[in-house]
Order: sequence, then structure tokens, then C-alpha cells
Amino acid sequence: MKKLDKILALYLVTARYDWKEEDFLNKVEEACRSGVTLVQLREKECSTREYYELAQKVKTITDTYQIPLMIDDRVDICLAIDASGVHIGADELPVEVVRKLIGKDKILGVTAKTVERALEAEQHGADYLGVGAIYPTTTKVITQPTSIETLREIATTVTIPIVAIGGIKEDNMEPLKGTGIAGIAIVSEIMKAQDIKQKCYCLRKKVTEILGGEANE
Repeated sequence: MKKLDKILALYLVTARYDWKEEDFLNKVEEACRSGVTLVQLREKECSTREYYELAQKVKTITDTYQIPLMIDDRVDICLAIDASGVHIGADELPVEVVRKLIGKDKILGVTAKTVERALEAEQHGADYLGVGAIYPTTTKVITQPTSIETLREIATTVTIPIVAIGGIKEDNMEPLKGTGIAGIAIVSEIMKAQDIKQKCYCLRKKVTEILGGEANE
């Protein structure tokens, strides 16, 4: 099994909001320069060609900083740009089908909101699970809440790493301590930060505390 715990610690999920592409890419690069450990490119409202071209540009950045790039949902884009892996939700292709398509070496992340889904995803080839939304979110992605109790139960049931996601910010991470997660996924707290470098520094410090000192090893 791939060793993912360190990679997942401070997991950036992108959102473009209404920014120009150049501004968006600059924000992603600043985050990569400032301590995020993995980037997931998430695009819900662009064409396949636009997604492909943007993914190429983002991969140039993540490659420069030797940070893995995950593609949200789109197996075709993942394969087309040779990203590190793909993250899928419940409405995408079955986990076992995605694993066959991307092969054994790429990372496969799966969203899981229940213990049953988590066990199924692990059985069929997921490398890690994204569990949430822990808190209400401001992104355009429609989410259903997942309790911290469920997060803890999933983390103690499966053997693959867990990433908590959904409305997580520097000042509301404390309840995640001791849940058994391997990382925390952040969207707006980084993407909308006035000072991304300083925000990543503070988040990295907080994540290290929540994860028991493992994030900076």
C-alpha cells in the first residue's frame, strides 16, 4: 500500500471562485510554496477541454514543488495529464472500475460519509478516504454534513488513511484532535486568504498539533 499519511496532512482542494486564471494559478503556486502537501484540482463548471488545459498548468506548478496532484472526479483528465491520482464521490464510476482504469500505481481517493461506504471503498481499491462535510461549506459543491462521531468511527474501522473535509478552518480544527485522521482538506481558508503564505504557516502548525506532531516529519 502507498504510504500517504505525510502527503495528506495539509490537503488543498482548489476553488476558482470568480478569479482570472492567472490569479488562480498564482494562488495555487503560493500555497504550494508555503506548505500544502497535496493539491486536488476541483472544477465543476468548465468544459473538458478547459479542464484539461487548466490541469496541465496546475500540474506544472505542483511538479515544480514536488507535490502530488489529484484530479476531482475526472478519470479522463487524470490520465490525460498523468496526474498523481483521482478523487471520486458517490455519484461517479464504481471504485473498482476507477481502480482498473487508473492502474495500481496512481492514488485513488474516495468520498465516504458512512462506515458502509468506507469499507466498500477500501475493499475495492481506495488508497484514502475523504470524510465530510464536517462543517457547513461556502463552496458551490452540494454537501451533506458528517458528524465528528461518524468521522471517528470510520477512522477506527478502516485501515486506509482518512482526510477530514468541509468548512474546516484554522479556528475550528480542535474537535478533530484524536479522531484518527491523517490529514485535513482545506478550500476557502487557503484560496481566499489575504496572505496565503502566512495562512499556510498557521494551518500547518495547527494541523501538526491536531495530528500529533506528524505533519512536519
